[in-house]
Amino acid sequence: MVVTGLGVLAPNGHGLEAFERALRSGESGIRFVPELAELKFGCQVGGIPQGVDQIQSRYLSDEELFAMNPNMVYAAIAAIDAWTDAGLPRIAPDAEPDWNSGAVLGTGIGGIDTIAEKLAPKTDAGKVARLGSTMVEQIMSSGNSARVAGLLGLGNQVTTNSSACNTGTEAVVDAFLRIREGRAERMLAGGSEGHSRYIWAGFDAMKVLNRTKNDAPAEASRPMSASAAGFIPGSGAGVLVLESLASARARGARIWAEVLGGYVNCGGHRLGGSMTAPNPTSVQRCIRGAVAMAGIRPDQIDLINGHLTATFADPHEVENWRAALEVSPEKLPLIQSTKSLIGHALGAAGGIECVASVLQLGRGFAHGSLNCEDLHPALGPFAGRVVHRTRDLPELRVVAKASFGFGDVNGCVIFQKFSE
Repeated sequence: MVVTGLGVLAPNGHGLEAFERALRSGESGIRFVPELAELKFGCQVGGIPQGVDQIQSRYLSDEELFAMNPNMVYAAIAAIDAWTDAGLPRIAPDAEPDWNSGAVLGTGIGGIDTIAEKLAPKTDAGKVARLGSTMVEQIMSSGNSARVAGLLGLGNQVTTNSSACNTGTEAVVDAFLRIREGRAERMLAGGSEGHSRYIWAGFDAMKVLNRTKNDAPAEASRPMSASAAGFIPGSGAGVLVLESLASARARGARIWAEVLGGYVNCGGHRLGGSMTAPNPTSVQRCIRGAVAMAGIRPDQIDLINGHLTATFADPHEVENWRAALEVSPEKLPLIQSTKSLIGHALGAAGGIECVASVLQLGRGFAHGSLNCEDLHPALGPFAGRVVHRTRDLPELRVVAKASFGFGDVNGCVIFQKFSE
């Protein structure tokens, strides 16, 4: 199983060149959001892709955009970019679908902005007749994958998964398994999340967002830091094209990386797990399951792209990696947090971070993590394994990417540099 295409729309860059440049240079995509201040949010910063109003017209017609919300637009842009990067043709509207290609494109919260801004007010005002004929497709959770299916002519399984912060990573594992079973030749996989005050308000009310850096947005996302005070909300989309090696070879495709294996599970809200906290036993079982399916030894992992959100869970996550891989702190693979640069993109997080993982494998580097110079005291023994500044790593061979989400759900996928 290989990755033949990548597409990304992130708060710090659209497209692979811009995203790689931002990762290498440590460019933050976190900015002050005036609307959040006007609405008296505690956290008034966030990660929002820039320039989308100009970008979207290159991908979508006015008629298509009329029936789409930001979540759907983000998914479409990243999916089309991944499809194009893979060298795959667009299916003509009057042709048969591509029966061998499908998509698992997830979202955590999806079209809540459309519900809050249009559906609920007009319904409550007795103006149902003015909702328009595209309301359902904008609010249904599967709107993002369904729209992409129409844009690209996908004829295999097309679905939207939703597993909170684990959504994008789970989508990659699901797509991997479908191809592995011989049910598809290639699958788009990843996640998207729109930006909306209605999406972010609930987290602000929980007081799990950082309220201490509204005047310094680039310093607000602080994974693994002693001064971490909550995560920063983000948005965007990250999509990969997964394909059987036989299919990729038959069409002469460029290969970014190999997918060795993946695993998903749940902690059942037991043994310390809850709706908002991970069961450490299940986290470790998930990591071990992915490593076992990949058929590698733990010491073959060179880099961990962690979940690492800048909450109390960060030190526990690092310790869970150590325990699962059965290594001493100084032997842990290098570890990084992409969220330090873009915030927590919720249902899009796993997709964007999988793109970052594969991009680093393909280009031979490990990006630095911002704002963790004051490493959490519990992470002192791991200090030498945290990537603070970007490193060129031409010898980088294996990257483990994991996500641990609300609901006590976990996902881990193992990528390897491709070699004939």
